[in-house]
Amino acid sequence: MNQKYKGIIYILLAAFCFALMNVFVRLSGDLPSVQKSFFRNFVALVFAAIILKKNRIGFSCKKENLMLLIVRSLCGTIGILCNFYAIDHLLLADASMLNKMSPFFAIIFSYIFLKEKVNFVQIFSLIGAFIGCLFIIKPSFEGMEMMPALIGLMGGMGAGAAYTAVRRLGQRGEKGPFIVFFFSTFSCLVTLPYLLINYTPMTGMQIVVLLLAGLSAAGGQFAITAAYCYAPAKEISVYDYSQVIFAAVMGFLLFGQVPDYLSVIGYILICGMAVYMFLYNTGKLERLKKKAN
Repeated sequence: MNQKYKGIIYILLAAFCFALMNVFVRLSGDLPSVQKSFFRNFVALVFAAIILKKNRIGFSCKKENLMLLIVRSLCGTIGILCNFYAIDHLLLADASMLNKMSPFFAIIFSYIFLKEKVNFVQIFSLIGAFIGCLFIIKPSFEGMEMMPALIGLMGGMGAGAAYTAVRRLGQRGEKGPFIVFFFSTFSCLVTLPYLLINYTPMTGMQIVVLLLAGLSAAGGQFAITAAYCYAPAKEISVYDYSQVIFAAVMGFLLFGQVPDYLSVIGYILICGMAVYMFLYNTGKLERLKKKAN
């Protein structure tokens, strides 16, 4: 199996795991997003530490990768906190779709920080995706109603920056389990002070559900890290949108959630732009045009 197909399999697995994580986060009830984030990352930290020790990879990074690891971890932590807040205040499918804006934000960050050129197709896709976001966010003059959606969009921005860093770290030879370990440790340390000062008591069931959320997140983290290490985002990122399908099905079966027609239009626009950009990046768009002619 070539590297690309391995990346596709891993990104589909990650999409299912993250959709399952969203369900458990929602089921954990009315708890602060920071507290949910801590438990989610603590489980991933333990699993990553076990894998590092078992495979004798080591708990240190290359010095030249340290700053990039910090950037990945900071952006990832912001992305998680915003995503968890959105999950608690929006439909699961809406929150998942806003988080899936990450590939489009990756284009923007690549242009700003990596000086990579942005072509017409990418600009067109970005505009189409943001229009799709407007259908989901549904801007109004009452700011509080759209605040969860904007925070969810910010989560997608953080994820886009984080996965861009993951790809670069993979190119620099940093091992996937260590990237997960560093990120999970960083996130736990950042959220620990809030947890100690403002801890909200939990029931036994809430603890179990959050541990399951952490277990699902750990699977998703390892899978997404492996995916972007095996293949570039432009070739596999479109498959990450399967998470929205998983989330919509789970949201309907478990919570009776049915997205409104505006959100569905937004899903179609964003997924359509992702597919369009995928076809262009893989050269399939040109081949389709030639066949049509």
